[in-house]
Amino acid sequence: MLIQRKYRQIKRDLLTGAFTLLVIFLLGTFWYKGVEGWSWSEASYMTIITLSTVGFLEVQPLGARGRLFTMALILMGLITIGYMVNRFTEALIEGYFQAGIKRRQEDLLIDSLINHYILCGFGRTGTQVARELEAEGVPFIVIDSQLERAEKAQELGYVVIQEDATLDESLQRAKIDKAVCLITTLSSDAENLYTVLSAKTLNPKIRAISRASSEEAVKKLQRAGADAVVSPYITGGKRLAAVAIRPQVMDFVDGILAGSDRSFYLEEFLLDPQICPYVGQTLSEARLRSQSGALVLAIRRTDGELIAGPTGDTLLKTGDLLICMGTGEQLRLLNSLLGPISPNSPRLPKQQ
Repeated sequence: MLIQRKYRQIKRDLLTGAFTLLVIFLLGTFWYKGVEGWSWSEASYMTIITLSTVGFLEVQPLGARGRLFTMALILMGLITIGYMVNRFTEALIEGYFQAGIKRRQEDLLIDSLINHYILCGFGRTGTQVARELEAEGVPFIVIDSQLERAEKAQELGYVVIQEDATLDESLQRAKIDKAVCLITTLSSDAENLYTVLSAKTLNPKIRAISRASSEEAVKKLQRAGADAVVSPYITGGKRLAAVAIRPQVMDFVDGILAGSDRSFYLEEFLLDPQICPYVGQTLSEARLRSQSGALVLAIRRTDGELIAGPTGDTLLKTGDLLICMGTGEQLRLLNSLLGPISPNSPRLPKQQ
């Protein structure tokens, strides 16, 4: 990231040098034309051979004043050209031009993304989130303002934007208008709050998930529009207690929620009446289990009601969210039965 900034600086320096050299050329040409009375071709030719220091004779004899100006013109040209050569050589040696090419390639990649996730913050929590997204094959972009973290994410092969995630410009560069989910794991609750507010303003439909360090921050983030708020301290405490009391249950839950070497997965499916043929049928009539092998663990109604362990008599309604468990192949088959997953839903596990 520092290299990219250096590349932009060198690019500006080279453009400034080229502009200065053009000004010096015009100055010399107008001097020889206006003061010495030469033709335009003679004036421009004299200026070029003077700036290039090729050592040709004067086009026409010069007086003392003309020679003083010519000497000044040579010095200005040498300084400007020397400066440009120095900057260009530094860029070649340090590989700044390659960094610029890589930056353009990253911009093209970002422009091509659609239905991707935006991960704000690449600290300890953000790093773990990135690993899980990578394991699931979910396209995502990392935003972090710290150089060390940004370089670490880049070394891992992630698409990175080293900017302040709380700024609208950073989110716009990450194509937030085309993203489906924003996960913010920044170090302070205030930064997470600002990021969620900005994200919801730029894309009201985006699903925003935020980290919080206190119960008060959880409430504020929810009021700001966060769809889900996770407190590592609260969640961590609950998990520690659960592992102590029910270790085998937690081992099983961990095995189906995270990691790249899972045998079983949990997935959610939103029933769309336009593409799902089973809306209006009971689970027994739909025969989802017998057709796919996947198990429907729960159903979330549109009014928020959660039906855990639905029976065969449970009716499937428009807007129901099915929470299902199965192997990757079983969930793909279930997806084909229910219709394509909405872009706003998490992606299915990658085929092994």
